[in-house]
Amino acid sequence: MKDVTVGIDIGGTNTKFGIVDSEGQVIYQSKLPTQRHADFKDYIKELGTAIRQGLAQTKENYNIQGIGVGAPNANYFRGTIEHAPNLVWKGIIPIVEIIQKDFNVPVIITNDANAAAMGEMIYGNAKGMRDFIMITLGTGLGSGIVSNGELIYGFEGFAAELGHVTVNPNGRHCGCGKVGCLETYVSATGIKRTVYKLLADYIEESELRGISFHDLSTKMITEAALRGDLVAKAAFEYTGKILGSKLADSVAHTNPEAIFIFGGLSLAGDLIFTPTKKYLEANLMPIYKNKVKVLPSGLQNQSAPILGASSLVVDYLNKKSSVSI
Repeated sequence: MKDVTVGIDIGGTNTKFGIVDSEGQVIYQSKLPTQRHADFKDYIKELGTAIRQGLAQTKENYNIQGIGVGAPNANYFRGTIEHAPNLVWKGIIPIVEIIQKDFNVPVIITNDANAAAMGEMIYGNAKGMRDFIMITLGTGLGSGIVSNGELIYGFEGFAAELGHVTVNPNGRHCGCGKVGCLETYVSATGIKRTVYKLLADYIEESELRGISFHDLSTKMITEAALRGDLVAKAAFEYTGKILGSKLADSVAHTNPEAIFIFGGLSLAGDLIFTPTKKYLEANLMPIYKNKVKVLPSGLQNQSAPILGASSLVVDYLNKKSSVSI
């Protein structure tokens, strides 16, 4: 019987899940709609059935060692999802307790960015690193901080919300209720907002004019920038400037070896990495200059959220083993 872990990534639209072997290979993966059930227990019932069907389809005899869950507003300490604005279930959801009753294995939950950070350390480019920052650039900006080989959770489990540090107290409105948060400038949504601001400020021609905000995508902005579009290039420069300057603050807080950038916006490559590195260095204290690496994630594929979630179990089992020894 082979030991495996299960990784679950709960998104606002879909839930991705998969079965991962001891080598970090995803041997089965699938997804289901997150919002199909108004009752959370019905959702967990469907998810549990889907996981068992996945195990059956592999036609191998597997032993599930544990289940890792990445979810918005997840509390690692309490095993709950708490007041997640993008999920249909409101209030505090005791997800770990419910899944443990169904599978009778250890269940570990954290937010998706923390899961990505752990996945980077277990399976990605942060192998061997003990101090780094993970930045996830999707619809919003998520982050996970690893210090001395441990994820930083903070007093209540909600540490490292870098997406909601303030860039401009009189700036853009954020879904969290604040104004001027970093993710309103640096994210897929943020760069779209920047493009529209620049289109109003510039009089030069741009292929992005005439595209509605709803239809505009980061892929369109990236392709336009690669073709030399002035507005698209300026949008990436501005986004990298904001990100680099705020990451300089984080370096002062945690003194990381590296900063990893993950997610859809990071696929723009040098368009986002070059200005981010430039403005990071420009804003660093002298003692940190030319010492912090800014790197792409080693998990840039469709299985990354599953690997990130399953790595929570690997970390848990490693720690449990070291304590027992």
